[in-house]
Amino acid sequence: MRRILLLLAASAALLLAACAQNVRNDSLVATLNAYGSAVRWNGLESGLQFVDPEVLKAHPPTDFDLARYRQVRVSDYDDGSGPVALGSEKVQQTVRISFVNIHTQAERSIVAQQVWRYDEKAKHWWLESGLPDIDKH
Repeated sequence: MRRILLLLAASAALLLAACAQNVRNDSLVATLNAYGSAVRWNGLESGLQFVDPEVLKAHPPTDFDLARYRQVRVSDYDDGSGPVALGSEKVQQTVRISFVNIHTQAERSIVAQQVWRYDEKAKHWWLESGLPDIDKH
């Protein structure tokens, strides 16, 4: 009887862990989709709401950075094959972002390496790598 109870307890613990992982994965997919949509349709500056508050505090965007983000319109956001796990609470995603300068109508693309961190306490994924550098060539 004791073995059966131990087996049931172990099974329940594994089931709860699997459910927690599913919730985390679902949250990641929802966050990545929301970020991609926000950046694509509302501009790069709208991605600030997804950046880790600690990162924003340590490296706030300058007025120049914000002006540069307002100077372009995203024309394509390609998240490729999706995120790759870097551990249980971090993922990396490589995205290709194409944008058009609203003044010159010149289109460029950059490849951005995003690192996302799961905040267990807040049950939220944060963009740890910050917004992309649109000036790199």
